[in-house]
Amino acid sequence: MVRYAAAALALLCLASSNQAFAQAQPLRIGFLTVRTGPLAAGGRQMEEGINLFLKERNSTLSGRKVEIVFADTAGQPAQAKSKAQELVEREKVHVLVGPLATFEALALDDYVLQAKVPLLPPMSAAQVDLAQQKKSDYVIHTYGTAAQAMYVMGDYAAKKLGMKRVAMVADDFTYGHEGAAGFQKTFEDAGGRIVQKLWPPLNAPDYGSFIGQLKGNVDGVYAGFAGSNPLRFLRAYREYGMKPVVMGNPTLTDEGILKNMGDEAIGVYTASWYTVDRDAPDNKRFVDAIRKEYKVTPGFYTAATYTSGLWIEEAMKLVKGKFEDKAAFVKALHNVKLDHGPMGPLRLDEYGKPILNVYVRKVERRNGELVNVTVATYPNVSQFWTYDPKAFIAGPQFSRDYPPAKYAE
Repeated sequence: MVRYAAAALALLCLASSNQAFAQAQPLRIGFLTVRTGPLAAGGRQMEEGINLFLKERNSTLSGRKVEIVFADTAGQPAQAKSKAQELVEREKVHVLVGPLATFEALALDDYVLQAKVPLLPPMSAAQVDLAQQKKSDYVIHTYGTAAQAMYVMGDYAAKKLGMKRVAMVADDFTYGHEGAAGFQKTFEDAGGRIVQKLWPPLNAPDYGSFIGQLKGNVDGVYAGFAGSNPLRFLRAYREYGMKPVVMGNPTLTDEGILKNMGDEAIGVYTASWYTVDRDAPDNKRFVDAIRKEYKVTPGFYTAATYTSGLWIEEAMKLVKGKFEDKAAFVKALHNVKLDHGPMGPLRLDEYGKPILNVYVRKVERRNGELVNVTVATYPNVSQFWTYDPKAFIAGPQFSRDYPPAKYAE
């Protein structure tokens, strides 16, 4: 009897020890950033956002310590996948945040499902193949799709700016394709016409030949560029003496690149999921903290990864810090609803994509500094805009060639 009691006590002690050991393990976040290549400026801002978030919380969430491991994808899909594998299999991370680019995120989809490690893409905003068709419960977007903000820009261009004819020029990769498609869809639904589409390669050495092809008899030019490309495009656009109003995606005049621009940016319209002048206490605290910590003004890359941190924090609260229960943790990541943070309210639809505010901004010079000034707010924008979700999913997917350029001249 004594022997059995001793054995039972030993097992109890072992179980208690294992539980204490498990509780002592830190939450490990694998962070897919970009430190090299044309998208590196965005990667730096991504790191600033998540690092500020963790610093403010002393790298602790729900009583559990947090460790973060960074990996450079170089903005390349194959490298993004191999780095994700390293983070999961060698570094034993419990959750992945990143990558930056849409085509990188698409390369991770199958692996994430196989590895059963949740992935939070903060701005790699694929309209198709990831969460829209609900292929994987392990992909949780905390930022809008590439098309989502551009629905707003297309609607605003037609209904508020009164544009009838627009030419489009955008980076020739998934983010450029889907953003342009979203703009075209709502712009043409509102009575406008896309009369031209041009697709410079992501690493185009010069934009002169493309700008030389742009039609002059248009009301505006949609420009969909990322990384350092917006700076080069807008400078060339003004050097060629082009007059039509330019409008485009969030990255066209994001604060990370706007600080390097001159008068070529004045008057440019963009729509984004984040705006630095949002009049809310949480955003003002965030902006002040980033300026104090990094001596820069935050843009959407920075706000996106800070929001990823907030999302994980709320999920940790829901599971009371017990992230080891993977099923419960993944479920909690889907159930988070943010009513605080720099971006504004945010929740997921049934396909794992966010419903959130989209802000239209216009570049102005104030007190000698270029700034994005919010001119309109569209609340609760979904990935489907005003379209029926089932019909939208069943229809053709946004791409380089869809919607077709039926009004091209």
